[in-house]
Amino acid sequence: MAANSIKPFSAEETQRILHHLQQPAVFMNMTCGWPVLHWTAEHLSTCIGDKLIRFRLGRKDGLNTPLFETQCSYVEAKLVHFLSWTRGQTGADVGPFSEFPYSEYWAYADYKYIAILFQDQPSMFEEVMWSNFGFEGRNGRESTLWIGTEGANTPCHLDSYGCNLVLQVQGRKRWHLFPPEDTSKLYPTRIPYEESSVFSQVDVLHPDLRRFPDFHRARVHTVTLHPGQVLYVPRHWWHYVESVDPITVSVNSWIELDVDDVARVSEAVTKAVVCAIKRAPSDDNSDNWLNPTEEGVASHNENMQYVNLAVGACAQRQKDLCHSKRTWDPRDTRPAKRDSSGQIRKNSDPVRESVPFRVPFGPHLIPVRCQQDSPEMREATPKDLEFKSSRNSTGTSQEDCTVSSEAAHRTEAAPAVRLHQGKQECGPGLAQCRACDCADETSESSSEDYEESAHALITTNDLLACLVHPDIITRVTELLLERHTGSHRTTASS
Repeated sequence: MAANSIKPFSAEETQRILHHLQQPAVFMNMTCGWPVLHWTAEHLSTCIGDKLIRFRLGRKDGLNTPLFETQCSYVEAKLVHFLSWTRGQTGADVGPFSEFPYSEYWAYADYKYIAILFQDQPSMFEEVMWSNFGFEGRNGRESTLWIGTEGANTPCHLDSYGCNLVLQVQGRKRWHLFPPEDTSKLYPTRIPYEESSVFSQVDVLHPDLRRFPDFHRARVHTVTLHPGQVLYVPRHWWHYVESVDPITVSVNSWIELDVDDVARVSEAVTKAVVCAIKRAPSDDNSDNWLNPTEEGVASHNENMQYVNLAVGACAQRQKDLCHSKRTWDPRDTRPAKRDSSGQIRKNSDPVRESVPFRVPFGPHLIPVRCQQDSPEMREATPKDLEFKSSRNSTGTSQEDCTVSSEAAHRTEAAPAVRLHQGKQECGPGLAQCRACDCADETSESSSEDYEESAHALITTNDLLACLVHPDIITRVTELLLERHTGSHRTTASS
């Protein structure tokens, strides 16, 4: 099929849709003819040749705690070694993977910048056509490649600055997403530290509700992404991603939006506090706290320079806003438009923007909705809820829904929420959500538990978690801006 095949939405229409989308959604039939759809692991192995790629490995048996990237094993291997390993081969054919039995480990080549991976083959950049989504000039150069085995996953986290467009190329990935409003229920942590990400302390598939009791009220949206489909993940939506097929390949374009100046101050303060405390030598401060995706540790002087620059820029922006209020036209109620770099566009068309816009959900744009499980669904068996539909359907509609339930072991008194139980999974590109069951899991707390926690030793990480709590950082940001500007209290929102 030709690369210029008719798409359900034009580039301009898609850009407008993205501007108004407030929830995750799956775009259907937007990538017909994209050459990148031929990027299977086998094809990429031919293109990459003997170049070494860093793989992250983790054990398949979970421990009911997130497996952060700082706790994984790593190998550098050829892609042909990876493929041989997935086929059950051993010895020299699998290179460094020989130390990791395939039956016990998953592997993930994640965050691979296409611009670096194919720097000697720049023509491959053009095979990723994000311009169809209204991002003029954006292609594989601004994207990352992800290649994994079944079970490969990224810990649940939110991206601080941007939104994501994710194209599934080979195999399927299941996405578990939570709205920004549920952040406190995800128990955020800054250890391991990564400036652009905040991690959850909860294993969202097998949560420990005795440690994280509020998680049972978190609203999870789940969608299984199939080849050719594109998932849009809005800014600050939490997500946990797992590969569900033997080999998966996906391409991710992370789009940095115009970041609030107050948020930059908050991030600068967080970085200065985390680095200062974690670099201080102590008996309990020897953990591997810096995420592998973070580039080095800045000195305290550098971090304080960053704080001062962020505070200065924020104060100047507030000053400019005060000035603009005196010249602002109250009749101009048009929403801001952003270009491909995320910056606000000027000179919007007042006629077009004055018309109310409704996101055109339908067979070509599927919302990832949140809806509570009904009692009937919770009581049904997996066989009762399974309806097959073609994986290769190009015109999938909302009625082509494959619903599955893994709510086995009904005789157990479930001590923790299992997101696989009572799951409603839609067919290609269709999504579901279940609000975690609010059962009586938290009622089992005993006085012994309280006494044990009351006498627990406070560690450096415990202290740090309190210091960089979002509420604390917000208040510190307010105080810094007050001190810098000499003005009354500023309301900070990050």
